[in-house]
Amino acid sequence: MLKPWQKKQWVIGEIDGEYIQRMEAVLDTYQRDAEPGEVRICLDERPCQLLDEVREPLPMKQGRSFRQDSEYKRNGTCNLFLAYDMDKGERYCQTTERRTKTDFALFVDKLLKEQYADAAKVTIVLDNLNIHGYGSFFATLPEERAMELREKISFCFTPKHGSWLNMAGAAPLKLNSLL
Repeated sequence: MLKPWQKKQWVIGEIDGEYIQRMEAVLDTYQRDAEPGEVRICLDERPCQLLDEVREPLPMKQGRSFRQDSEYKRNGTCNLFLAYDMDKGERYCQTTERRTKTDFALFVDKLLKEQYADAAKVTIVLDNLNIHGYGSFFATLPEERAMELREKISFCFTPKHGSWLNMAGAAPLKLNSLL
């Protein structure tokens, strides 16, 4: 039966040397055991719409599904940062109004201060968004702290159009805390 309302889409980047190198680096990070004093994190973010009901939904009853009106009220947007600790199976998230270099730097800084202050090395798997880099730390934080983070953190970037390799959005484990 034809279902014209359904569609599947995906994007796979051009499989060239750069793609393979980045994919292998991510897979190597996942496959190897963490070294003592090292933390391995997958980090991602996503925009979210803030929606509200216009009419009260009808509750579920015996033999009836939950029903809600298709009309909604839009209350703006926000951004959700998510960090997944692949060794502990824990997630940490924070909402922000926007997704800027400052927001990224403050999220990573807070995460490392509150959850991983004793870590000697932190490997972060992330995609190629323009805010993902050491420059965000230097643009936002005091120079001394930015230098500490640059020395402590090693970024492992997914291939372009290969962010599906990042476990941050796919890990089916519990949310540990909101930062």
